[in-house]
Amino acid sequence: MELITWAHELAESLLAEPLPRRWAHSCGVQERARGLAPVLGADAELLEAAAVLHDIGYSPQLVATGFHPLDGARFLRTVEHADERIVRLVAHHSCALLEAEERGLRGELEAEFDLEQPHLVDALLYSDMHTTPNGGPTTSTDRVAEIVGRYGSESIVGRFIRRAEPEIHAASRRVNRRLADIGAPQPM
Repeated sequence: MELITWAHELAESLLAEPLPRRWAHSCGVQERARGLAPVLGADAELLEAAAVLHDIGYSPQLVATGFHPLDGARFLRTVEHADERIVRLVAHHSCALLEAEERGLRGELEAEFDLEQPHLVDALLYSDMHTTPNGGPTTSTDRVAEIVGRYGSESIVGRFIRRAEPEIHAASRRVNRRLADIGAPQPM
């Protein structure tokens, strides 16, 4: 629980005041991640910490490249006691390699941060893509549509999310299958 408290307080200090909607989303992603604890075992705390931290790269204090997974992970790498696995999850959350490619940053992201274990990558992707901008639950289909609607289909984010859509839905199915395999209730 100490790791989660640390992560929550750090994310809150970076997002709550300057970006309250982004903070609400991060809290919702944390809540979705907490719901996946039955299939994560010992990794549940790690995922929940990464979930609340996943968007800290949007903080005006941290923006360097304008690509929030990279900015957030680079910052976390400098924070004392930051778990390297959390740093990797933040760096690669929600198909970040595809967006990095759109931005001309894929080489940097790949060179600096290794991928984390696939079941955790799936779980964070699921948690993010099942949370609205205001922190409520949603489906991955509705979330992708909301992102395209907000950014526009021809924007960098719109193009990236459409490219990522098959993997977003596949990760969602894999997580739901893991939940079903143990008889756990499936969130949206």
